[in-house]
Amino acid sequence: MKAGQVAQVRVKGTGHMAISAKDQAILNQASAILLREMKEHSTALTSPWLVKDFLRYRLELVEHEVFSVVFLDAQHRVIEFSEIFRGTIDSATVHPREVVKETLRHNAAAVILAHNHPSGVAEPSDADRRITDRLKSALELIDVRILDHMVVGQDQITSFAERGLI
Repeated sequence: MKAGQVAQVRVKGTGHMAISAKDQAILNQASAILLREMKEHSTALTSPWLVKDFLRYRLELVEHEVFSVVFLDAQHRVIEFSEIFRGTIDSATVHPREVVKETLRHNAAAVILAHNHPSGVAEPSDADRRITDRLKSALELIDVRILDHMVVGQDQITSFAERGLI
């Protein structure tokens, strides 16, 4: 988004509201600060709420679908957060080969998958379940665990782990 442009964002119960490029930049800075703090202080992601807070800042207001991975070491400390694939308003193509390549590049022992649903609905689709299964199979070949897959919607984040889907 260019300076001065305004993104349309859905807010629960109010239809759409405008969020400026400046406000989006502030949210991006907040998530960057959280990521830096987690990395610098070797914060272990031991609870879903820690991950949800970070992902909310990073993905909730993005107007296109983004598939991301949080790469973790053996103690589940953050190595890196990467937006691996960018899609359209309702889908993103995810290639397991690229996720495996990035996982190896970061020497990760575990990962947390995440993507947003710009529609605001955080309910996992059949396609979300299928790609999670494919990624789980691919990453198991290199002894990397998927700890969770989170779908970020408007005011809600659905955790595959909490639902017993991982």
